[in-house]
Amino acid sequence: MGRRRKPPEGARAINGWLAVDKPRGISSAAAVARLRTAFKPMRIGHGGTLDPLATGVLPVALGEATKTVAYAILGRKSYRFTLRFGERRDTDDGEGAMVGTSAARPSDDAIGAALGRFVGTIQQVPPTYSALKQDGRRAYDRARKGEPVFLAPRAVTVHALRFLDRPGRDHAVFEVDCGKGFYVRALARDLAAALGTLGYVSELRRTRVGPFREKDAIPLDNLVALGHSARAFEHLYPVETVLDDIPALAVTGQQAAAIRQGRPVKVLRTGGPGPREGSAGTPSSELSDGMVVCAMEGTTLVALARYHAGEIRPVRVLNM
Repeated sequence: MGRRRKPPEGARAINGWLAVDKPRGISSAAAVARLRTAFKPMRIGHGGTLDPLATGVLPVALGEATKTVAYAILGRKSYRFTLRFGERRDTDDGEGAMVGTSAARPSDDAIGAALGRFVGTIQQVPPTYSALKQDGRRAYDRARKGEPVFLAPRAVTVHALRFLDRPGRDHAVFEVDCGKGFYVRALARDLAAALGTLGYVSELRRTRVGPFREKDAIPLDNLVALGHSARAFEHLYPVETVLDDIPALAVTGQQAAAIRQGRPVKVLRTGGPGPREGSAGTPSSELSDGMVVCAMEGTTLVALARYHAGEIRPVRVLNM
């Protein structure tokens, strides 16, 4: 999310998520800046960067939802992309300079046969033009200055890879479901190489980030136009939307007050006499050390808390 900004004048206590359909030609940061001006939330951030070339689902967190951004980034993502065969670009997308050409064009059968080697847990070298750091500096900064960039392969997860269409001999359309840290540009580069040619991403659209889907995303311009109107809040998702995979733990009012002050709360032991004042009413046998839970006072999310040695300790307290 970057450094914390001072809330704008007239900032409002808006808490929740927006599923934004980002247009092409604008960065994720610029999209967030437009929404900051339109909505004036106390805080704002996004759940996963999209390059200016890319369009599609950009989850935007408002207010206390910014404390849950890390969980949005962890969610499964889906992309639809077009691979342009026969050229290599230094950025691995259409914005870069051409650095190689190839006359080879794969057949549809060859494409289908190659997909399996890119599904599962695979090793992927990130693109040279990426935000990853080498010796404390962004790789893209080094690349733009003509300095050598060496990024180590890393394990990423591809849940599914589908060949959708072949608009012409130079292009093929795919859909990929993947996990955190995956680069579609690197997939396009490596898939083209496996097919005996060169290639780059010419079109890219993100269709899913965790619970946020393409069909539910609202165009950025539409959300900006709604701004302060009541209709804008019809598109606001609860803070808890990105926390569906995290177990909920009910706490009392007294426990909630302690957690908000940063204090730990005891967890009821299995086989005990029942919930008691000062202890959360979930058997400890259902929890394991290091597990994160949502501490809930009724329907209100109090905090994300971590279980350890019979206690839950607040990790991020939410003020809602």
